[in-house]
Amino acid sequence: MAAEQTAPSSRLPRALARRVGRDVPAALTRYRVMAWVVGVLLAVLFLVAVPLKYAADLEGPVAVIGTAHGWLYAVFFLTACDLALRARWTLRGTVLILVAGTVPLLSFVAERIATRKTRAGERV
Repeated sequence: MAAEQTAPSSRLPRALARRVGRDVPAALTRYRVMAWVVGVLLAVLFLVAVPLKYAADLEGPVAVIGTAHGWLYAVFFLTACDLALRARWTLRGTVLILVAGTVPLLSFVAERIATRKTRAGERV
């Protein structure tokens, strides 16, 4: 009886965790892998390739790493959207996570926050 009288906000994480169910762990794993891949490529692009372009006049690394990051960001975008739909993230949280993939090193922070909240059954 007491469990039925709890406030709706206190039941939300458990109800959300039950609703998101089976498909979320696989989607979360895909998202985490892509967040790391995109984050590492973006860090290498900004910390290695761009300085090489301007210091040593080598344009090859920027072209290769930049193109790889662009294509893999598209895959990251799809995996993040898939997870957002399965875990019922808010629109604001989804957009912030997607934007984090375009800022060097921020994708690592966003991945940790998204993972922690999703595993807890909370909305991002």
